[in-house]
Amino acid sequence: MGFANHKSYHRVDEILEEIRTYNTDNPLEKEYKEKIISFIVNNKDNPGLNNPEGHLTASAWIVNSDKNKVLLHNHIVFNKWIQLGGHVEDDELVSDAALREAREESGLRTLSLLKDDIFDIDVHKIPENEKYKEHYHYDIRYLMEAEEVEEISRSKESREISWIKLKKVKEYADEEAILRMVRKTEKL
Repeated sequence: MGFANHKSYHRVDEILEEIRTYNTDNPLEKEYKEKIISFIVNNKDNPGLNNPEGHLTASAWIVNSDKNKVLLHNHIVFNKWIQLGGHVEDDELVSDAALREAREESGLRTLSLLKDDIFDIDVHKIPENEKYKEHYHYDIRYLMEAEEVEEISRSKESREISWIKLKKVKEYADEEAILRMVRKTEKL
């Protein structure tokens, strides 16, 4: 269906406004912000899964209450450790999509947004796979918290899912996008 219904137009404008108000000192994030805005403005009718060039996505950077661990999963398609997240659906705000995806992929019910504001943004290329040709994900990320003692259930999108100490994340993931969120978390 894409984003071509009346309600979706309303949400796309809200999403654009939220991204426009996101402030960062990081030069790469500033570049990503402009790319995301441009993508959405030029694809208002279809920034979702039906767009062959790219998809608007939402991610959850989930920390424990002590903020010394993050919940990551080894993604079954990409075979790398990343934050939970997925595609924004029709008439859905990005923060709502991030919460929905995180719950679906972890089974956690104690999840909550720590801030309503965007935590991080990223644009990354997704290699061609059995479902889609090569495209970009325009990813908006939110900071969330969950109880570490709550039982986690691994979804079909994960090889593994685990709480990882912030100090050890670089043993699992060496991508700047992940390490940037670790640095931000250490400043909380």
